[in-house]
Amino acid sequence: MSYSHSQGYHKGRLYRSRNGAIFGVCRGIANYADISVCWVRFMCIAIFIFSGFFPLAFIYLIAAIFMKPEPVVPLATEEELEFYTSYAGSRTMAVSRLKKKFEQLERRARRMESIVTAKEFDWEQRLNKPST
Repeated sequence: MSYSHSQGYHKGRLYRSRNGAIFGVCRGIANYADISVCWVRFMCIAIFIFSGFFPLAFIYLIAAIFMKPEPVVPLATEEELEFYTSYAGSRTMAVSRLKKKFEQLERRARRMESIVTAKEFDWEQRLNKPST
């Protein structure tokens, strides 16, 4: 079995490896198929010899463009997998999701701040303060 970060939700998914020689396509296919990267590279060289340079180079470059890179950190939850998939597919969508999440957090913080700074809260704190 070849080296991979395959300990999370992305196990069994096809990604470009970050440890590959050229774009990580062969290593990513080897990790996905759970075979040695040497066999995948051997098959690529054999196809290269029998079909010529341009068909294999074209297919390899297309695969390098469309295969998502392997996550740097193993994905632990379904939510992390969903975010990574959305980010790798559409960065603008991921940024808008992050912006929406931070806006929700900001609204919650403002509500908490308004409760804590309200005059009623101040009086309750003074009345409920233990006398020393």
